[in-house]
Amino acid sequence: MARSLWKGAISFGLVYIPVDLYSAVKTNELDLTMLDKRDFSPIGFKRYNKGNNKEVAWDNIIKGYEYTAGEYVVLSDEDLKRANVKATQTIDILAFVNAEDVPLTYYETPYYLAPGRGGDKVYALLRETLRRSGRIGIATVVIRTKQHLCALVASEDGIIMNTLRYADEIRDAEGLDLPAKGVKGVGITDKELKMALSLVEGMSEEWDPSQYHDTYKEDVLALVEKKVKAGQTKSITMPSKETEAKPSSNVIDLVALLKQSLGNKPGKGRKAAADEEDESEDDADEAPAPKLKKAPPRTSSSRTGSARGSAASRAAPTSGAAKAAASKPAAPKKAAAKSSAATRKKAA
Repeated sequence: MARSLWKGAISFGLVYIPVDLYSAVKTNELDLTMLDKRDFSPIGFKRYNKGNNKEVAWDNIIKGYEYTAGEYVVLSDEDLKRANVKATQTIDILAFVNAEDVPLTYYETPYYLAPGRGGDKVYALLRETLRRSGRIGIATVVIRTKQHLCALVASEDGIIMNTLRYADEIRDAEGLDLPAKGVKGVGITDKELKMALSLVEGMSEEWDPSQYHDTYKEDVLALVEKKVKAGQTKSITMPSKETEAKPSSNVIDLVALLKQSLGNKPGKGRKAAADEEDESEDDADEAPAPKLKKAPPRTSSSRTGSARGSAASRAAPTSGAAKAAASKPAAPKKAAAKSSAATRKKAA
């Protein structure tokens, strides 16, 4: 079982709930050791006395506050507790607020709160009250030597205490080059917004944190194994142009990119893309059909020429010149020759 970091109580009004505090997070960062690049020996750090430069063991280290240059007031753990006993042992709820009213930038570190001895019923009462009211408790608590602002949030089974940053610790966003509010100020069309919403809908799924993990850490460990196998454990890789960040190109056709994204997404994304295509087809069906030009009346000679051409094309393939020759009607030339001969006889 995890070891509690703090023992005390939640207090609001006349209600007193004994609780134990447990860390809700752990770090899984790569454990990298600093080395001396000259001989690759590990670097260590020592706690030393700045007066005589001798190393100091943990048992001989105490805390002090520098009240003037070079002068200190010694503060033991007991002194820090006596400064405000209640503050060091109580999570004091000051108010209840709507959960959505606290911006995400204020949240810092989560902790689990578990009921202490005899506090199960009143603990559960607070948990259900927070859940059904949709509110969170804003409180203060002292952990080690710092007083934290915190939020008590109802989870599925318990209560989570999330430390909050104070207002003066949040940097103002003024001065950042941010787009104008709304869609009209930045020229977003209804079609672009509709397609973006379709993409989000297509990628929506139930929250399953177990499917996400630190893939970058795996890539670094794979690189370590590769360098070990290649005997390159002491080689220092220098920067290259391949790893330099490349400037991104301007987005010209947002609609085309959204369509491509919709087509490449599985599941709901493909369905959304299909729906978009169906809508396009429906729009095409509703559009009036183009008017066709009336074909000239076909004569018997043209029908004959067409039939001959069709027969020739079925018999064997012909060249472009042969096709042109076959397409010329022969009957009109003979009729013109007979008419010319009759005219000459009458003249004689």
